[in-house]
Amino acid sequence: MTTRGERLASERNIWLATHRPSGRPHLAPIWFVFVDECVWVCTGSSTVKARNVAANPQVSFALEDGDAPVLAEGTAMLVAERPNNVVDEFRRKFDWDITTDVDCDALLRITIKKWLNASSLVEVV
Repeated sequence: MTTRGERLASERNIWLATHRPSGRPHLAPIWFVFVDECVWVCTGSSTVKARNVAANPQVSFALEDGDAPVLAEGTAMLVAERPNNVVDEFRRKFDWDITTDVDCDALLRITIKKWLNASSLVEVV
């Protein structure tokens, strides 16, 4: 059986939900890495998700596989620094150098507050 950590290390996409100023959700698939117990997402600073996080840091995300759900709630923060271990993990996982990609000028760090069990939607920390 694959653990949650193994899946977060190997799966390519999460569906990231942020909140628009009106309160409506914004849901988008995006590449991610899991480093130091946080999810990291590289995006553009003018994207909807970056603007939403700047206004309301509460997010949810899910891995794509609906047959073996991994769901979480957390707090996202735009960070200016690009930690070496995060840069290295994007390079390993996607063969992508986020330090040279002009479309990736914002890095989101998602601190997980609650893991959810999809069958009952209860905390499974």
